[in-house]
Amino acid sequence: MKILIAGGSGTIGRAASAALRADGHAVVHLVRREAASGDELAWHPAAGELPLESCRTVDAVINLCGADIAAKRWTHKRRNEIRSSRIDTTQTLAKIFGDAQHRPAVFVSASATGIYGDRGNLELNESSGPGNGFLADLCRDWEGAAMTAAESGARVVCLRFGAVLSREGGILQRFVPFYRAGFGCALGTGRQWLSWIGLEDAVGAIRFALGEAGLSGPVNVVSPTSVMNAVFTRALGRIFGRQLPMAVPRIALEMMYGPITDEVLLASAHVVPSKLLRSGYPFRYPNLEDALYQALAMEKSEG
Repeated sequence: MKILIAGGSGTIGRAASAALRADGHAVVHLVRREAASGDELAWHPAAGELPLESCRTVDAVINLCGADIAAKRWTHKRRNEIRSSRIDTTQTLAKIFGDAQHRPAVFVSASATGIYGDRGNLELNESSGPGNGFLADLCRDWEGAAMTAAESGARVVCLRFGAVLSREGGILQRFVPFYRAGFGCALGTGRQWLSWIGLEDAVGAIRFALGEAGLSGPVNVVSPTSVMNAVFTRALGRIFGRQLPMAVPRIALEMMYGPITDEVLLASAHVVPSKLLRSGYPFRYPNLEDALYQALAMEKSEG
């Protein structure tokens, strides 16, 4: 297949590009600068511009664009940047599918489990409705922009990624320095559910979605074994051999991170990958500690 990727420079994008090329696919990246090689195409998503004729010659489009949710405090300006980085890019990519006679067959677009909001202990699958809050509204609109491609007959898959475990970004990049320094601990009550996915399985879900013709609409990309924050942090503590006995209180997190606290750090979403399980996706790392060791490139002792 010839596959077009937007957002190929991110953690998932780099890993997905390498895996797809290893599978024998031709991968072309959309870049926001002048194209430097034959496997790049320049585009300007903020202006809604991309080379439509070239883009319509590919077999599939993968959209992994999106500014880091937790990199900065959520000022009004930052919220707009986060929305624009997802909604504008997805709307621009959907133009590729506007001609029903000349379009790629499949559009795999990123989303996130943030669509469910803070739902306590409720088990959530793809048929569960969206929650409340900035992230829930963002993901709903993000998926809505992607689903417009289905109106031209394309198969659209919205991958709702959980917390991706990789030492190159995401939750581990933020947590691990505290554990290395001996300051790792649970957050808040520690009873909030954390739905996670190993990087290899995040990429595996993308590859699976490209080839599984019966898969469409929202798909939860999380491990079958979600855990509470206290379990997750204890697993990290065992790996690094040390963890503080007390948790970081909510008030301290609010002072440090503002609104990110309630919607990202303390929100509880027990998400189940129902569609992937029904479709027979073979999870490579369903166990948390195995996934953590793999993500951190550490050898697990057999003692």
